[in-house]
Amino acid sequence: MGTLGGHLIAGLLFLIVVLYYSVLVSLALLRGQRFLKSPLPPRDKRGHRWWQLVSVEAVVKVVFSLIVILPELFYPPGTNRMVMVDWEDPKRPFVFQDTWQHITMYGFFLFSGVVDIVSQVCQARQNMKLERAAEALAFCVLVLLLINHIENKSTLESRVHALFMLPVFLVGLVLIIEVWVPDQPSLWVLKAWMGLVLSNWLLHLSVLLYAPPSGQPWSRDDPVELAFVTTFFCWHLGLGAVLLAAIYGLCSLWHHRFSSWKRVPGAKYQPCPLHEGSEEPEKFRAGAPQLDGGV
Repeated sequence: MGTLGGHLIAGLLFLIVVLYYSVLVSLALLRGQRFLKSPLPPRDKRGHRWWQLVSVEAVVKVVFSLIVILPELFYPPGTNRMVMVDWEDPKRPFVFQDTWQHITMYGFFLFSGVVDIVSQVCQARQNMKLERAAEALAFCVLVLLLINHIENKSTLESRVHALFMLPVFLVGLVLIIEVWVPDQPSLWVLKAWMGLVLSNWLLHLSVLLYAPPSGQPWSRDDPVELAFVTTFFCWHLGLGAVLLAAIYGLCSLWHHRFSSWKRVPGAKYQPCPLHEGSEEPEKFRAGAPQLDGGV
């Protein structure tokens, strides 16, 4: 939706997914994992319940996509934007252009989730290359539609959406590379960083365009205010790096704490008591000749 609520919902859903992904990346780096997420076992070795057959990520893609698609069509209540052509007008013009662009954007993420489910449920082995390709396609479509989305808009709207395209393009590029060269830690980090930038910037642009904190709308064509838009985006690049570092730090604390909990009590090195009258040194000396003779 081209409203404050529509952009905020999309931004928050992106942020939830990216935070989860950032935690996965941080833990994988701390554990020295070869794979970010191990593939599912063969279908015949999984359970028969649906949550044992399908990954959480696939379900989240489908649910989150539907959460943003349905309001595009039917919100506010009583609205119906499922028509694409105004048949009552003799010229038959297209209608709800922005709505159908948004539906197409989110529809390809829904398609990615469906591909994940088909790969995991309908095939004997999970096809991770197919899943990565479908996700890369969703981001490529998002970039293409954003290029068209900024046409016939004010300079301010064009600028904020053009800046939004940068992290979206980089995430899509990483996903395309991962189709053929998967499981590269440097690509994990870049994707997490750009994901944080695009989700935070989407939240920021929704406030900037629809509810500026000052109460005064931004000038649509003022070059000074447009310069500050680019400055704010650069701040988001730094903010994304700081957030990713903070997530890594928190995961590091949890990882080391969890590792210490798993240590077996008494497994640490215990120094031999050497105080006067101790029996331990005498036992060791008595056993030493036997050990030498047995070698």
